[in-house]
Amino acid sequence: MKGLTSAEAADRLKQCGPNRLQPATQRAVAFQFLAHFKNPLVLVLLAASGISALTGDVTGAVIIGAIVVMSVTLDFVQAYRAGRAAEQLALKVAVTAVVLRDGHPRELPVTELVPGDVVMLSAGNLVPADARVLEADDFFVNQAQLTGEPYPVEKKAQQASHHPASPAAPEAWALEAVDAVFMGSSVVSGSAQVLIERTGGATSLGQIAVSLAEKAPPTAFEIGTRHFGMLIMRLTLMLVLFTLLVNVALHRSLLESFLFAVALAVGLTPELLPMVVSVTLTRGALRMAALKVIVKRPSAIQDMGAMDVLCTDKTGTLTEARIRLERHVDADGQDDPHVLELAYLNSYFESGLKSPLDDAILAHQEIDVSGWRKVDEVPFDFERRRVSVLVERSGARRLVVKGAPEDIVRLCTHYQDSADATAVLDAAARVRINALFDSLGEEGFRVLGIAWRDVPIDHPHAVVSDESELVFAGFAAFLDPPKASAAAALKALAASGVAVKIVTGDNERVTRHVCTQLGVAIDGVLTGTDVAGMNDDALRARVEAVNLFCRVNPSQKNRIILALKARGHVVGYLGDGINDAPSLHTADVGISVDGAVDVAKQAAAMILLENDLMVLHKGILEGRRTFGNVMKYIMMATSSNFGNMFSMAAATLFLPFLPMLPLQILLNNLMYDVSEITLPMDNVDAEDLAQPRRWDMGFIRNFMLTIGPISSMFDFLTFYLLISLFSANEALFRTGWFVESIATQVLVIFVIRTRRNPLRSHPNRWLVLTSLGVVLSAMILPFSPLAPYLGFTALPLSFFGVLMPLLVSYLFAVEGGKQWFYRRLMRA
Repeated sequence: MKGLTSAEAADRLKQCGPNRLQPATQRAVAFQFLAHFKNPLVLVLLAASGISALTGDVTGAVIIGAIVVMSVTLDFVQAYRAGRAAEQLALKVAVTAVVLRDGHPRELPVTELVPGDVVMLSAGNLVPADARVLEADDFFVNQAQLTGEPYPVEKKAQQASHHPASPAAPEAWALEAVDAVFMGSSVVSGSAQVLIERTGGATSLGQIAVSLAEKAPPTAFEIGTRHFGMLIMRLTLMLVLFTLLVNVALHRSLLESFLFAVALAVGLTPELLPMVVSVTLTRGALRMAALKVIVKRPSAIQDMGAMDVLCTDKTGTLTEARIRLERHVDADGQDDPHVLELAYLNSYFESGLKSPLDDAILAHQEIDVSGWRKVDEVPFDFERRRVSVLVERSGARRLVVKGAPEDIVRLCTHYQDSADATAVLDAAARVRINALFDSLGEEGFRVLGIAWRDVPIDHPHAVVSDESELVFAGFAAFLDPPKASAAAALKALAASGVAVKIVTGDNERVTRHVCTQLGVAIDGVLTGTDVAGMNDDALRARVEAVNLFCRVNPSQKNRIILALKARGHVVGYLGDGINDAPSLHTADVGISVDGAVDVAKQAAAMILLENDLMVLHKGILEGRRTFGNVMKYIMMATSSNFGNMFSMAAATLFLPFLPMLPLQILLNNLMYDVSEITLPMDNVDAEDLAQPRRWDMGFIRNFMLTIGPISSMFDFLTFYLLISLFSANEALFRTGWFVESIATQVLVIFVIRTRRNPLRSHPNRWLVLTSLGVVLSAMILPFSPLAPYLGFTALPLSFFGVLMPLLVSYLFAVEGGKQWFYRRLMRA
């Protein structure tokens, strides 16, 4: 078939829409902007503005409305720019499919597929839409997502199949149809050409309205965000209720008291946090892209910074993945060309995804297979850990089996000696062969077992039960040298507080040899057999002290990650194969590589453009830098800002008037937010990058209780000075405190942003400029034409003579409180 033309495909794309389960979430810019008004506090403020207008305070209503619109616009612009940047990065690692267009194969994003497209699939691909099989070669798919059956099923073309050229097939398909494949299934082995018949919402997945994959367990970042939100909600509710009760008890205006309480709630709520997080994560994603790490899920950057355990395979990560077949030995340990010939036959006719071991075998092109013909195949799977091909030559049929040495030897009843004679595999021979296998492993060889058996000429198919009473031919031994950069990267990760645990399907001796060459101390070892014999509680008890897991299958890898997460670790997983997809999905940070199979890339949150642990280490440091800047905003919002809002609420107890008008509180909050816009660009100290960093509600709460009271203490001192020295009336009091509040809230960032002495940690120049600019604007505002509309009055110049030493004293006090807090934290 030649497939569709580009013009036909474009017409059908317009008719059927993109090939995605749900319609694109991209809305018009105007609707995206309006969506930012859905914040409950924003709606309450707008309602309050309307009530103010109805009661005659038009000026106040306009100013409140203007401040709300400016704040929402600020949030929208930053979030929109961050979203656009994230989309551009995501396009770089979009899942693609090989499609026949205009008679030629082309690689296109799966969203561009339309009914009538002919798609070529092979092992490791995701089935991109519902389709009919046109041609198949040992084509096995896993469709457990739809059927629940855990084992791969074979799909074949049927001569009588209906292959419509129309955009959709209206009839319902049976999931068991031998010639039908469905969106979301994954190709386990073999290859096929399929005709797309249903895309997007018309597919079986779309019709039952499920997503492509189950929701992953919540990550450390998501859990931390949820806990922080609950903390802020409790504080806000408590303070707002207190303020309302006090004002009602003092018989103040109900509307003004309500507006004051709502404004306090806005001041307490870190409404800029989503924007700060979005911008910081996007900036981090762009920086990581420059480091050759593409971020698919921006929140994974936070988890990367918090990651303290990295689980990784050995091949291609710790080793070069340039595997060479070094030896092919018989049961006596002698090099035997017959072992090489059998291994070559198996790899040559195997239709599944070729592994690096297959490539190393097939590099021996001196083997002549022209006389052989393939009859059938039993594909590789991760439970059997072997692959069998049934071949025929000169009227004789032979089953050739290649796989994990332990399993191959177990299935053999005879062996082939150096003279190519067949002998019974008795106990003594088994001991000798197992000793040979162990010695190869201790020398660092990766080993495959090779076996065979002759079958009758009328034996039509190969089935799993044929893999019995085999003749052991020998071992194929491979070398995969350690990466030159791996040792340095492992040391860098350890120095950065990330424990590396090797989780591999390889055997223990080979993995130990590689670890020795890389200087990795082995703390403990668990094999797949050990893991299988443990319940989840026992595994959680052991997983902490073990850093080498060998001969584990995909489900066991997943259990190991879940056990580590249950121990409180933030876990990253690096993998690139079909068998890695469940673990990539479960880990806090799923990491794959650009050359990985589609299933792995789909499940991963990050894609490494270079399979190098040093690149990953740089990504971890970038994650910590991103997390550090988010934490600066949170520490500001929950310490100095909270102290000011607490002072405002407490002042209502003894002042005969509101300490600040609602619109002044909102203006204060807006100017504070503007000063923090450049925070995502700030520099981060080296000590903050040295160890994993994660959400700690106890740390945030205790920091707030340490710095917040210092802020409140200086607020009350300001109250006293305004009343005693300046005999301030309502307008002067509010103006003076507004200026002091902005100055203390904004300038304290230079103290809070670092654990060091502030003079020894250099902030980003844009943060300096915006912060000083906001403070200067607040000082000028009472003298501007806007002052009467905002309830301000000109301040006497002597006030600034008092304000300056007050500010210096405040910053020194906060620095002292900060140093005391961190010293106590270190002792704890």
